Amino acid sequence: MITKTKPGYLLILGTASHVGKSAIVTAICRILSKEYRVAPFKAQNMSLNSWITADGKEIGIAQAIQAKAAGVEPTADMNPVLLKPKGDRQSQVIILGEPYADKAAGEYYDSIHTMHEILEGALRRLGEEYEIIVMEGAGGAAEINLYDRDIVNIGTARLTDAPIILVGDIERGGVFASLYGTLELLPDDVRANVKGFIINKFRGDIAILEPGLRQLEEKTGIPVLGVLPYSKLGIPSEDSVSIDDKAGSTPSDHDIEIAVIRFPRISNFTDFEPLENLAHIRYVDLDEDLGTPDAVILPGTKNTISDLCDLKKSRLYNQIKKFSGKGPIIGICGGYQMLGKIIYDSGVEGGENREYEGLGLLDIETTFKLYKKKTVQVTKAITAGGEIFDPIKGEAVSGYEIHMGNSTSKDFVFEDDGCIDSTGLIFGTYFHGLFENENIRNALIRYLYRKKGLEYIPEQNAVIDPYEDLADMVFENLDMSRLYEIAGLQLSQ
Repeated sequence: MITKTKPGYLLILGTASHVGKSAIVTAICRILSKEYRVAPFKAQNMSLNSWITADGKEIGIAQAIQAKAAGVEPTADMNPVLLKPKGDRQSQVIILGEPYADKAAGEYYDSIHTMHEILEGALRRLGEEYEIIVMEGAGGAAEINLYDRDIVNIGTARLTDAPIILVGDIERGGVFASLYGTLELLPDDVRANVKGFIINKFRGDIAILEPGLRQLEEKTGIPVLGVLPYSKLGIPSEDSVSIDDKAGSTPSDHDIEIAVIRFPRISNFTDFEPLENLAHIRYVDLDEDLGTPDAVILPGTKNTISDLCDLKKSRLYNQIKKFSGKGPIIGICGGYQMLGKIIYDSGVEGGENREYEGLGLLDIETTFKLYKKKTVQVTKAITAGGEIFDPIKGEAVSGYEIHMGNSTSKDFVFEDDGCIDSTGLIFGTYFHGLFENENIRNALIRYLYRKKGLEYIPEQNAVIDPYEDLADMVFENLDMSRLYEIAGLQLSQ
């Protein structure tokens, strides 16, 4: 067990996936960072939304967000194990930011003792630099079938002996039963460290909820620290669970629609969240029709070959090709590779040594030769022309790359990256985070407005810090003096 003399620990566990653990950790990191040096930590994350650190390491995007909220640079120690599902019960295992191997669940759990050592090392290194580590669990904490191999909930709790706050989501229904049941199913030593409850995503009159809160406290002896209202967060989504919320949303009143192809193995769909306030972003499953969007985006994917093969079997394949000439078609990472003529695979991506025909909309060829991933932050100049890029040609754009395979191109978009066709309307890039660049965002939306005979006036609102907004909401609705006490900290008056 790691000693608690330095640093302090706080562990946020949940009754299920998607109850709001990541957002709550983000808010707590921001709040505590005003008085303490704070680091986030999640022992093991399963997500296809990832981030590249300054030194080229790949971690879950949630920990990068939490580090930003805390005002510190994200590092691989904050998410030492990242699992990226590839399908067929296989996941790519990323250890300390580097690809380790593709493993089935059973194979991964066989190495769980090694993972414990990796976690302990990461926590020790963080403890040398930070005063308090705010840790996040994964999924539901009471997965009783996994207790002997659960490194992220039970393992982290035992490794640090941290005080625990348990979060439940009232939108799912049965929040009192889920909190009480999770508590009762925890191992005795872990249950003893549960010091508070948080109820999340509440809509309505809190007075109606009050009797239940008091009864829960009476039955468990554990205080409810507060009830957080339902709110639309301005921070990137953590994982694929969140995309279901987007896919089920009703069309907005935006004047333009952008269709994002929802590949079975879609990754880093957070790339398109900066566009959500400017256009209706519609995620299109492979068994749906493309419809009549103003632009089409092929996003990143954890397995380009498998998703390309699935796309070819669907009616969307021909619909995307027929859309050529009607509006922009944009490929990001794996989607960029699919827009090309040919993909050569030595077997590292699709499992077979063969070539695959792409959509043929860009003059590129991609080769998967080595089990090696490029992970780097990048800033480059816009070198492409055409109606979209001419107004911003020469300006800088920033992003990050996470991909296997290399693509040949002559008609670059950003210096030596990407490819654009002769019309200037079909282009692809390896840049993730492309639309976080205001110049790119405005150039695309302005073009789409102009094609519909509309005038686009970029919003000139003051920059709003989403982390501060989230922190304010949490601070106002939780008993912060008690939370500080649980964490062993002193709240300044």
